[in-house]
Amino acid sequence: MDTKAIFLPALAMAALTCLVWLRMFYVRIGQMKRERIHPQAVATSAQAVAKLTESRAADNFRNLFELPVLFYVALTVAAFNGFHDTATLVLAWLFVALRIAHSAIQCSYNKVMHRFYAYAGGGAALWLLWARIGAALLAQ
Repeated sequence: MDTKAIFLPALAMAALTCLVWLRMFYVRIGQMKRERIHPQAVATSAQAVAKLTESRAADNFRNLFELPVLFYVALTVAAFNGFHDTATLVLAWLFVALRIAHSAIQCSYNKVMHRFYAYAGGGAALWLLWARIGAALLAQ
């Protein structure tokens, strides 16, 4: 299997992060224009929390730098050690699919239990990915 294939899920996650980032700016700038909030009035996170009431995209953007950091490292470890088989790729793409679902839910209707299921499923896929990589590393 092509080594580059292991990095395609990372590319998909980067694209998702970019889309959420663009959504965050669209929502924030829109609210600031509508409510005539001066940029300096939201210079600190405390000020932003007090003034900017629509935070779903910003919350999701921050969340994309939590578990996904371990995902990017897992793909790098897998690539450099030749662990880019079908099962590893399936787990990587499963994580990406569930993160897309999580982001879609959080940035739209934001039903907590729906979001939680996507988050927990993605977390499980990530831990299984790491267990697979760990077992392969220990077997070498």
